[in-house]
Order: sequence, then structure tokens, then C-alpha cells
Amino acid sequence: MDELTIYQRPLLSNPSLLLGFTGWMDGGDVSSGSVTYLQNKFSAEMIAEIDPQKFYLFNFPGSMEEVTQFRPYALIQEGIVTEFHYPQNQFFYASEENLLLFLGKEPNVRWNEYAENIFALGKEFGVKRIYFIGSVSGLIPHTREPRMSCSVSDEKLKEELRGYGLRFNDYEGPASISTLLTLMAYERGIEMINLVVEIPVYIQATNPKGISTALRILSSLLGLPLVGEDLGNMSEEFEKNVEELVKKYPDLVERIKKLEENYDREILEDDQNFREWLKRHGIDKI
Repeated sequence: MDELTIYQRPLLSNPSLLLGFTGWMDGGDVSSGSVTYLQNKFSAEMIAEIDPQKFYLFNFPGSMEEVTQFRPYALIQEGIVTEFHYPQNQFFYASEENLLLFLGKEPNVRWNEYAENIFALGKEFGVKRIYFIGSVSGLIPHTREPRMSCSVSDEKLKEELRGYGLRFNDYEGPASISTLLTLMAYERGIEMINLVVEIPVYIQATNPKGISTALRILSSLLGLPLVGEDLGNMSEEFEKNVEELVKKYPDLVERIKKLEENYDREILEDDQNFREWLKRHGIDKI
């Protein structure tokens, strides 16, 4: 892979790889924020990166407002160009946690070739399982725990995930790079698990509550001490700020009450379905 540059090769023992992407499925910065949080938490060092030149459209026709997201980033101070950045696609490693992290921007073109670079890095370090954390906007109130859904590369992974309160996705529509990676992972005999947080559609800001929810499940799956506990204060502050803002819109308050009622009803239904599943499998309690 000519686009993949590996800067160092630390000794890792079949590490897991966690993927995060900006753009699609990064509402509330849940995808990129989760990886960035772990990068800082574990003092993860950059290990490799993918050259962006072949995978993005920089000159896209349209108005300035429409094409802003496609352009590289520049900083000009007092008439002097001080920074110019193309999209970054970087791998990091946390040695003690035996974990690889990837943070990138979903590519515009050559998806398969881009994905091959990720699998090439994984092969280099013996990765057997890949995780992706993402988010979608939904009809969920900010006053309740975010719902989590899941898709996997192999049917056998479902059994491992059943005790986490996850919903297995039913979806038809525009695809993400993580969906392609999941299919390609299966073809390569690599396990891939996608954890998707549902966040309130009426909130566009960074959502620490969503990040915390995803990392709580990821910690268990990775067998790591719980990470994300220090996001608790941020989550409380986030919810407090949202409450103050919501109070200014009486119609929104009423809509949120209806969302709460629907959420609570669905939770009761899910709980009953889970109890029935336990009964069918001869499990009295867990």
C-alpha cells in the first residue's frame, strides 16, 4: 500500500483496532470524540498514517457554503499563511492496553483502496478484531440514556453481544465506510463490530453522554478497566445546558415529553423480550 506509511512497529499481541471517522455517522462527535478521548486517556502515540491525496475531492463545484466541508484547512495570520492541513488519517497505539486506534475522515472516492490500507495496517500487527463507534440522530430524548444498536461481520458475534442491551440493526439506505469495512472484514476472516449510539435529533453539539455510553460497552468488550467515567461531569453539564435551552421553547418541551413516553414504553418491551429470550435459552438469571 503506497499510501500507508508506518513510522514504528511496537510489539503488540494481536491487538484490537478501534476506528473513528469524522463526517458521516459522527453526530455529536461520538465517533471522532471516542477515539480522541482514548488517545488522550492512554497517551497513545501515532504509529502510521494514510496519505489523503487519492481519497478526497478538494475542488468540488458549488457555492462556498456547499463546498466548505471538502476543502483543506488553512490558517492565515496577519497576512501570513501559517497552517495548511489536508484531511488526516492516523493510527495510534496504546501499548499497555494492547489497542490500536484510528482517526480519519471518511473518504470521498476509492473506498475499496482506502479500506485496503486499513486492513494492511491490521495485518502488519495481527489484528483479529475491529471495532467502530458511530452515531445516528433519532427520536430519543436527552433526558434518557442513549440507545445503542449494532451490526457485525459474522452471525456468531451476536451471541457475545446479547447481554449488552444492544439492538441489531435493520437498515436500508446510504452506506458508510464502516459498512464496507464490515463486509471486507468477513472476507478476510476478521471480526468487526459496529457500535452505533442514537442521539437526540434536536441537539447538534458534542454529546459527551453518547461518548460515555459507547465507551462503557467498549471497555467491557475489550476487557479493560472502565473508561469514560470522568465524562460523567461533562455529561451532567451537557444535560444541564440542554435543559436551560429547551425551557425557552415550550413546543419542544412538549415534544420531548412525548419522546420520553415512547422511550419508556420501548424499554419495557425490550426488557420483556430479553426475559423471554433468557427463558428460551434456559437461563434463570445472570
